[in-house]
Amino acid sequence: MSSETREAGPPTSTVEHAGADAYAPETTGTADAGAGSDGQGGTPPVDAEDDGHKTRSNRPVLIAAVGFLVLCLGFALFGVLRGGGEGKAEPKIPTAPVTYEVTGEGTVDLSYQGVSAQDTAETVSGARLPWKKTVEVPLGQTPVISITLGGQGGQARCAVAVRGRHMQSATASGGFGRATCSAPLPAPVPEASN
Repeated sequence: MSSETREAGPPTSTVEHAGADAYAPETTGTADAGAGSDGQGGTPPVDAEDDGHKTRSNRPVLIAAVGFLVLCLGFALFGVLRGGGEGKAEPKIPTAPVTYEVTGEGTVDLSYQGVSAQDTAETVSGARLPWKKTVEVPLGQTPVISITLGGQGGQARCAVAVRGRHMQSATASGGFGRATCSAPLPAPVPEASN
């Protein structure tokens, strides 16, 4: 009989089978599977939607956005401090005060020269008389006011004063009557360079 046992295969003992089972990975544990194990003795897989993973991937975008905001606020603050430190800005071209005045009764349409970025005349439609306005006019320009009466006619008088000194006046009368008043302003004196 001993020869038959040898032909069937190498003899093994029960001790050798128990030792081999101790080193085999566990495939059916219930305690580890419930605790987050992958069932094969390894670490649990990381979910792609994990909040920690999202925070790491969005961090460079967040840092860039905050940096951009800080840069914009820095430019805005620089502009405020630079503009605010100078006080009231002086005009680049010297000006003189010019007073326009229209007297009479009723209403007139008028236009007058003042300081404007486009060097255009200011207009007023249906101004009630008497009307008066003082504006700054750049030196070298000619202050002028034009008046036009309505279709009902009437009479109105325009006048121009520069630095409080009367320069010219004119009268409009009748339906759609017109008058224009102007005064010369000297050119600006060049600044002496030191």
